[in-house]
Amino acid sequence: MFARLLTATLFSLYAWLFAVGAMAAGLKVGMSADYPPLAYLQDGHIVGIEADSAKAVGAIIDQEMTLVNMPFDQLIPALQAGDIDVIMSGMSVTPERSEQVLFTDSYMDVGQMAIMTTDKVGHFSQPWALYSEGVRIGVEPGTTGADFAARELKDAKVTFFDDSTAAFAGLRSNEIDLYIHDAPTSWQLATSNENADLISLYKPLTSEKLAWAVRKDDARLAARLNDALQLLKRNGTITYIFNRWIPVTVEVH
Repeated sequence: MFARLLTATLFSLYAWLFAVGAMAAGLKVGMSADYPPLAYLQDGHIVGIEADSAKAVGAIIDQEMTLVNMPFDQLIPALQAGDIDVIMSGMSVTPERSEQVLFTDSYMDVGQMAIMTTDKVGHFSQPWALYSEGVRIGVEPGTTGADFAARELKDAKVTFFDDSTAAFAGLRSNEIDLYIHDAPTSWQLATSNENADLISLYKPLTSEKLAWAVRKDDARLAARLNDALQLLKRNGTITYIFNRWIPVTVEVH
């Protein structure tokens, strides 16, 4: 009996020491650095809202946050495989994703927006125009913009683009009428001189929440991230980060 108790105690101690050692090693943070102003590459470094948030969270929980750049569609598989510990990459909370990951509290409310060339503003200034039969819509596969088009724009002609750069080219060549993507893509247009011929109506088509994600069985890490997020909200740090990178007003909850 004593031997079994000693063995169980030693096992618990080893498990605790392993957990502490893993925490001391820091956290690997998965980001898809092709999504300004949330996360993108500048001079070979990942910058943006998520990069600043990771640094601020790391200071609060006293752990080094190592940023790992990878394609967006590889983030959840990498998290589940243990290659990264947390996703901080402008990820919208959806029922499908919630079955695969554990989301933290939301740090930002956003929505899908429609981007077009400036010469089409008059035609699409009325909300109903988007839903007209035959409208040519561009979306990125696997995004909530693609989900919106499939669900709400059944009479539209939908074309898929790998990223915003390709979709912008599609707008300029008149291959599509509108490109539907997350609000941050529209915000970036407000400060981009190279995209002065493009414009967003800044009218959200959907209501979505962005959050960070951890593995389903890592409720402890989710709780620590939530505590850090609440502190960042209370002391104004998260608002400061948003104002640094976003030229328009967004809601913080």
